[in-house]
Amino acid sequence: MVEIFIDGDACPVKNEIIKVAERHKLKINIASNGWIRLGEVGVEVNQVMVATTPDAADDWIVDNIKEFDIVATADIPLASRCLEKGAYALRFNGSEFTPDNIGSSLAMRELHSFLRETGEQVSYNPSFSTKNRSDFLSKLETLVQRAERAKS
Repeated sequence: MVEIFIDGDACPVKNEIIKVAERHKLKINIASNGWIRLGEVGVEVNQVMVATTPDAADDWIVDNIKEFDIVATADIPLASRCLEKGAYALRFNGSEFTPDNIGSSLAMRELHSFLRETGEQVSYNPSFSTKNRSDFLSKLETLVQRAERAKS
């Protein structure tokens, strides 16, 4: 069975993930540094509280994700590690990380990090929009269908 993994500490689309997981009866795994209140959920949810050390949630996800599973994350290095295991990786805004684009995503991450460190670029995160939420929901549904076909 396909499972969904959530890099949970800053995930703005938990409700969308739950909606898709309930429709397909998929298990959800949430790795985070603290407990996340979800309310009543109609599928199995495995909440894992990891140490507050850097990358603890990422390491847990990579250790437990399998081929054709799906991870929801904004963390590019985590996405890369999951892709290496044959999983799918989806940003919270609905764009998919793929083997074809992960290298350029990692390179741009490094470039932006360097520019911020040198003061050449000010860091800002654009606000999360209704369109981002809708795009995520649509793409997650597509990925779940693709993963279920591939796994069977």
